[in-house]
Amino acid sequence: MVFLKRLYVLFVMEIETRRVHILGVTAHPTGAWTAQQACNLLMDVGDRADGFKFLIRDRDGKIGGRFDDVFAGADVRTLKIPPRSPRANAFAERFVGTLRRECLDHLLVHGERHLRQILAEYERHYNQHRPHQALSLRPPMHDPAEVVDLTVRIQRRPAVSGLINEYGRAV
Repeated sequence: MVFLKRLYVLFVMEIETRRVHILGVTAHPTGAWTAQQACNLLMDVGDRADGFKFLIRDRDGKIGGRFDDVFAGADVRTLKIPPRSPRANAFAERFVGTLRRECLDHLLVHGERHLRQILAEYERHYNQHRPHQALSLRPPMHDPAEVVDLTVRIQRRPAVSGLINEYGRAV
């Protein structure tokens, strides 16, 4: 028997680098849960959080004021997009569409734990391997100081439960 259940995913994207952080997955999001995810994010990014000036977010009531308070404590100004204007948050909308087209539309998710695993794999792929046009076809976590040996052969590696192939230098 299959039980259809709605799961909510909370993510944040750093617009300048296009780096995505999947903060959490839950069936019952609350203000306290989103605030805890925000605290976890600020701890994970550490000193880089000092470079954050704004957080653009939608008006979903599940997020709550405590979420905004966490960022206010880190001197990050929270801006809510106008009602019914998805283009005001185009980067997030684009990521959701990409995640669906490249990953979730091709899988049957078995539950929260399975979705967390898939999203973690996709987050790694998106941040470390997937090329982005705005970044001159480099991934968000590209290290420009890294020297690429052009004489090493290319190797294909399956990623995200075999849905995507990554190509890189063989080690």
